[in-house]
Amino acid sequence: MRYVRDMRGYGANPPDPKWPGGANVCVQFVVNYEEGGENNVLHGDAASEAFLSEVVGAAPWPGKRHWNMESIYEYGARAGFWRLHRMFTETNVPVTVYGVASALARSPDQVAAMQEADWEIASHGLRWIDYRDHEESAERADLLEAIRLHKEVVGERPAGLYLGRTSVYSVRLAAAEGGFDWISDTYDDELPYWLDHDGHGNAISPQLVIPYTLDANDMRFATAQGFNSGDQFYAYLKDSFDTLYREGADGRPRMMSIGLHCRLVGRPGRAESLRRFIEYVQSHDKVWIARRADIAKHWRETHPYQPQALRPSRMARQEFVQRFGSIFEHSPWVAERAFDLELGPAHDSAGGLHNALCRAFRSGTDAERLGVLTAHPDLAGKLAQAKRLTEESTKEQASAGLDALTDAERTRFTELNATYVEKFGFPFIIAVRDNTKSSILKAFETRIANSRDQEFATACKQVERIAWYRLNDLLPR
Repeated sequence: MRYVRDMRGYGANPPDPKWPGGANVCVQFVVNYEEGGENNVLHGDAASEAFLSEVVGAAPWPGKRHWNMESIYEYGARAGFWRLHRMFTETNVPVTVYGVASALARSPDQVAAMQEADWEIASHGLRWIDYRDHEESAERADLLEAIRLHKEVVGERPAGLYLGRTSVYSVRLAAAEGGFDWISDTYDDELPYWLDHDGHGNAISPQLVIPYTLDANDMRFATAQGFNSGDQFYAYLKDSFDTLYREGADGRPRMMSIGLHCRLVGRPGRAESLRRFIEYVQSHDKVWIARRADIAKHWRETHPYQPQALRPSRMARQEFVQRFGSIFEHSPWVAERAFDLELGPAHDSAGGLHNALCRAFRSGTDAERLGVLTAHPDLAGKLAQAKRLTEESTKEQASAGLDALTDAERTRFTELNATYVEKFGFPFIIAVRDNTKSSILKAFETRIANSRDQEFATACKQVERIAWYRLNDLLPR
């Protein structure tokens, strides 16, 4: 069984984005232009819109127009848009627009203003509707029509896409279309990343993803437990920015996305909080304010796609066992059982796969684990002298100088090995890469006084530690 979600991402050590000018944070403003593309019986939809408006407890009206809902959306086009347009152009802030194609087609003046301001106009789909219950073929048809209509209205095809109200097919369909420089239908990171798998077992051409946000987003003015005032919105944006700016100064730069809607933050009682935030951001030196197109261009140049050589979660059983069957010395059963666990992208790192292999090892019987212990060679023993160790063991023992012992040292190791095996029934095991020749001898002399249960547990932990080192030689951390 394979787990399709990626719970690891970049892990504990994300890449340095190397933002232009050495910026601590990249700030990106999105204006969602949906007005005229929402659910409406005039548009051939079954019911009126009920999403993101001032109408408390809004519900779809099947087969009917909702005059209040319509006029609220119209406010966004007629007044809110122009307030945001003035604000961003006066402050020289670049903007990415998520434009619903049918909405753009109904708003030629606004499109012209976006273009004059050099705003990036990305696709927000054909219509501002929910695709969760659509058939894949129907959603694909809408995507292709969105691209066609967008090109007709704007003059060029969209280079970016954020659908928003997605289905399980949406990201796959966007990547498969092949014409988007970036897509943003994820909320899973604070840095761009390359997607080369659709999460369902299908490989796709590398697709750049620039994650979006639903928290630093004015949509929370229209949701339960959201922002009740502009001050709350400003405080949340400021705290988010301050955290990211400080982390960037400490060597971990990130990206901050801010999602906006003309009919929401375009209201005067909210717009002032946005202006205050823009001024606050611009009061800092180490900030790069960019369009998503600019971020995509920078990422392609600075962090081009590089495929990972080994992806354990994508291997067939035979390949997996052949590649990792020797991680636990001469004990392929550990890899066989690990393969049957719920492996996913989180196990494509050294730490992730180590966890899976250790789970399989720990769930083995005492006799099975004893078999792993006895499969390990003596330290500086006869097998080493005869050069019959596995490649991994040879390198490990050499790293601590056990391949270059004096006669006296070799005699002492031989004596300790014999005494240890006679007492415990398995060889002395220690992760030599954590040690020196002298510390190994000291541990040998100390541990030989343990009880068998103590030493069995200690030896098993050392086997796991050895496995960790071996995986770090093969996979990213």
